[in-house]
Amino acid sequence: MSNELSLDFGQKNTSQQYKDFQERFKLLATKHPKLIINTLSNIFTMRLIGNKTHGDLAEIGIAEFIHQFMYDFDSRHVGKDLFRAKEHEEDIVIINDISKEEIPVSLKAYGDGPLQLSTDKDSLMFPKLLKYGNAIEDELTIQEIFNSPEFASLNSVNVMPLIYREKAMQCNIMVFDFEKMKADTAKIIYVDEGHKFDYDLQKVIPSKGRSHPIYMFIDKDGKYICEVRYGNAAANALQRGFWTHTVHALPYFNSLTNGWISYKHNLTLVKLFRLALNSTETGHEQANLILQNNIDTLREEC
Repeated sequence: MSNELSLDFGQKNTSQQYKDFQERFKLLATKHPKLIINTLSNIFTMRLIGNKTHGDLAEIGIAEFIHQFMYDFDSRHVGKDLFRAKEHEEDIVIINDISKEEIPVSLKAYGDGPLQLSTDKDSLMFPKLLKYGNAIEDELTIQEIFNSPEFASLNSVNVMPLIYREKAMQCNIMVFDFEKMKADTAKIIYVDEGHKFDYDLQKVIPSKGRSHPIYMFIDKDGKYICEVRYGNAAANALQRGFWTHTVHALPYFNSLTNGWISYKHNLTLVKLFRLALNSTETGHEQANLILQNNIDTLREEC
């Protein structure tokens, strides 16, 4: 792999550092697509083991991908125990080897559709919006909301979603642009349970299906951007927090894989896990040497 992929980074804030990382990652995926296709194929193969297994293994898989293949960056997996104690919602930390800046990143593995961007674990956002009523349209008020302590977490959350379409066997790494969202939000509309926002009529109407209220963020053309879900402390993780929808909010995503890519299952990897769980650490050490040699060959081929 040539050093033409190496970029020069100075001291920048974490948000800008993450944007620089995204462009660096996208450049690598463009020039050497087989690397990310191979890693994502292995990650989504883990769904054959369990519906949630791929999400946990994606964390260590992507961290290792950055470590092995990206010049100027390194990464480490935070781990679940450390994750719970952290201020941010990170699963991995990306390190800029030049500036030494550390970028906390929350890794998500979701199907193509609703996507949680922040858990809002302290239930601050929804109660804050309730104070402003059912329709918030004043530009200064909207900016006041984004600048409030209740929404401060959106300034520091860096999310890397791995999105998949299981039937089509396609995947995409799509990063939500929080700054564009803030700049484009023209209305914030309350949608109660048993209702929906009608995009043609541009108003809330009765409808079946919704069991919890939300606040929907809409652009100047009345199109969906994102939403804040019911924020009561008794609400579960799926009923709370800051969400968007990958299908309806495409203009607010940056694809690090340059769009959808096809993946395939690696049944040999599933067998490797079966054997690894029943072999000794000595066997694992020998296997690690073989696997590292294979990765070194991949780098040399690039």
